[in-house]
Amino acid sequence: MAASDGFPASFYGEPGVLGMLSNGISAFLVLLQNFNTAHNGNAPVGVENILAGVHLILIGGVCQLVAGLLSFRKYDHLSGTAFIGYSALWASYGATRIYYGALPENPNMTLTTDQMMSNSSTNMMSNMSLNNSTQCYLCLSMEESAIAGLVPYIILSFLLAFCSATVNYIMPFVFGAITATLIFEAVALAAYSWALIVSGVLELLILIFAIYGSAALLIKGLTQRLALKGFGTPLFNVLLLGTPNSGKAQSGGQEKKKNTKYAEPMALSFFCDSIAPFIFAFYSFGYMKSFGLGVAWVSIISVAQLFSSYYAHLRQDCYHTTKFGLHATYWLIKAWEEFVVSVLIVEDGKVVSGREAMVGDWFFVVAALVLCVGSLNMDVLELIHNLFFVLLTVSTVPQIPLQGYYIFFGVACSLFTAVSIYGTFTRLINTIAEKSLIPVGPQPVSSEKLIRTLRCRRSKQGDQDVLPPGDQTSDALFYLSNGVAALSALHSRSMSTNPSLLHLTIPWVLISGAIIQAYVSRLQVTGGGRFGSVISSIYVVVWATWTWFRFAGNQLQLSTEAGYGFTAGAIAFLVINAFLMLIAAYRNLVLLFLTMLMEVVLVCFLLSTLNKLPYELEIAMLALVSLICIYGTLASLINYMFSQRVMPMGPPLFKEKIKSEISEKHPCPVASSRLTSGLLKIAQLLEEGGVCGIPTDTVYALSASCKNPQAIEKIYNIKDRPAEKPICICISSVEQLVAAKPPFSPLLWEFMRNVYPGGISCIVSKGDWLFKLGVGAAYDRVGTRDSIMIRVPDHTVTCHLCDMTGPLAITSANPSGEPDSTHHSMVINRLGHKIQGVLCDGDSNEVVASTVVNCLRIDEGIITIVREGCVPAVKVHQIFERLKNTML
Repeated sequence: MAASDGFPASFYGEPGVLGMLSNGISAFLVLLQNFNTAHNGNAPVGVENILAGVHLILIGGVCQLVAGLLSFRKYDHLSGTAFIGYSALWASYGATRIYYGALPENPNMTLTTDQMMSNSSTNMMSNMSLNNSTQCYLCLSMEESAIAGLVPYIILSFLLAFCSATVNYIMPFVFGAITATLIFEAVALAAYSWALIVSGVLELLILIFAIYGSAALLIKGLTQRLALKGFGTPLFNVLLLGTPNSGKAQSGGQEKKKNTKYAEPMALSFFCDSIAPFIFAFYSFGYMKSFGLGVAWVSIISVAQLFSSYYAHLRQDCYHTTKFGLHATYWLIKAWEEFVVSVLIVEDGKVVSGREAMVGDWFFVVAALVLCVGSLNMDVLELIHNLFFVLLTVSTVPQIPLQGYYIFFGVACSLFTAVSIYGTFTRLINTIAEKSLIPVGPQPVSSEKLIRTLRCRRSKQGDQDVLPPGDQTSDALFYLSNGVAALSALHSRSMSTNPSLLHLTIPWVLISGAIIQAYVSRLQVTGGGRFGSVISSIYVVVWATWTWFRFAGNQLQLSTEAGYGFTAGAIAFLVINAFLMLIAAYRNLVLLFLTMLMEVVLVCFLLSTLNKLPYELEIAMLALVSLICIYGTLASLINYMFSQRVMPMGPPLFKEKIKSEISEKHPCPVASSRLTSGLLKIAQLLEEGGVCGIPTDTVYALSASCKNPQAIEKIYNIKDRPAEKPICICISSVEQLVAAKPPFSPLLWEFMRNVYPGGISCIVSKGDWLFKLGVGAAYDRVGTRDSIMIRVPDHTVTCHLCDMTGPLAITSANPSGEPDSTHHSMVINRLGHKIQGVLCDGDSNEVVASTVVNCLRIDEGIITIVREGCVPAVKVHQIFERLKNTML
């Protein structure tokens, strides 16, 4: 069941093999260095450190990142979070090794064992004689930076080990050994080199556990059996963590249907939101003297957070796409700002003069408040997390005096870290259990009340407030990135030559306007909008060029000839932006106003290349761009969250000539599932030999009555379905099977009673019992020669239809090889001219089809997952193992 937007989870094998091997091999690389240092007293230097760092980044970072991404596609919340989190850890540790190796070698680095036992790493670095004072200043803070990065990973690794104990009993040992290793690595960095030996022993344990776990998963993937112990059975039941009120619904989340195609990325983002502020807290309280190495750690974990935003986008979750992208942007900008402050500027007086003229932080404050509004209909934990982010953004307002700036920032980071760690734990446990076991609080405001409060106009009777088709989950993040860049680029004539301001502004405009907007452009490519990523892609180049000329230009001392080159570029931008205005006119007025203001901003950029810039006009235009972007962010976020036009974005100036769905004559008869007459109409069409689209508990399906074999043959022609692919039958209940008296074993009967009704299809042996079931003349046209797949959907309408018509032959309602249909309009548009009717039921309950389980060898204690769909394969195996252990 390949789809244009991705493959089903079963196509991704067992990414846990790659993830655990990456951890094991990375630990082995560090082990070799640790044992060598402890034995010879020679700390690795130069090329040795650089090569070790590169290997850690490639194996522990990149390979494990791939494992994490594949785990998210397998709907594995824990593995996806753990592998991407650990990939950031190993990549950061690799960057630290490279950083060490890039420093000039020092003879004092060769010490005896006694000296190593008595001297701290800090003293060793302080004894190094460096020709460059900046390099000396940086190396003094390397150990502190590494420790600041390791401590939050220790806490979160412990949480991962604890959470993994609710899934199996191999991962807890792997993650637990990593936790202990990080503790002793930090101790070794602090002062005590004997900890290197203990760390090396623990790293050997990581390797052993990882090899065994990888072998167990590999064999499981190849044989579809749990041949080696360790997976399938948790150390303890996750339900034991439940509170007395855990059974009650605690939140009214944004998503209307459960998306089981991709795992939930919320825990990963909370994970990232724990690491970055923890490092900033150490820095703010004076533990780290420089942010030279800290910028690498924060940048890497911010990239991991962008992946959580990406998977939220794939889940069509606008709120979390925006939130995670905003947080990643904030951490990246603050990290590189502090790098500039501590490494390039250094002097407090210059820092103050540069920061006082910056206003970009205020956009983050307002954006954080927008997120608070968006989270009012979620849960208390989400709202509290956003409120602490507001506090965090306020603490970094540059107008705060320098004496209190870092104290305020450090306290805010500490509080935000505490909430994020709790959020990581709750999101992990609750997603593993698929219910709210750990308290997250009730929904602060109901969705209906929030919509009424935010709606800017009174709805008229019959008014269609549906979301325009061009809107995308990434629109809010698009407005955010442009708003931050515009407000950050704002500065007066008197400050235009201040070198400190120019240095500090570069990361603000470049990261938000170019780097993050390039990421938004990637999201919009897959978003399905008519004009794709045209506008965002052009603005990536605009802001990058703006940074190069306006802020880096003075530092680079560009020649007059180079300035003329930028003049030509500015003219080209003006022409291109005119076309962007035309595109925006097809979308909405907010986007049109933004492109019009950007046209004036580009005129200012052109005048600046000619040294004739009217600063007052530029300040006014950039401020207006920021205001438009704030409103665009709020409106896009709220409208997409509720899938309707709650806040006006303005009508498009140019409208495509599209016929209204209400007045359009459908290519086939349609009926409403909410009306008895509609159900009777579809049942009659099926009885007459027609093929109809019907809703199920997963996605929409094409159906034909088993009383009409010719109708089943039509399905193959309608879908262009290969003849070798069998069609399953759908019945209303297990009791129908019982009445037919098939020769099923007690284990198979018990398995069916545990999975039916629901999103699981079972393949069983064919037999004469099918005639008693009512399959009749369709016996040879459903299933294969020896087997048949049976569905019992958890859907009242479908089951009632089966009671009226008898067993139905069904298959997904999409042309073969194309995405499944998740709304009746998709069935009508794609297949309406080929079928005899559609039973309309709105959005489907799922976005992927059922999970198919081969039960032909169930009596031997074996089941096989033929296709993983809406029900995770892990859950199916857990049900089967529990039943097998009970009955055998």
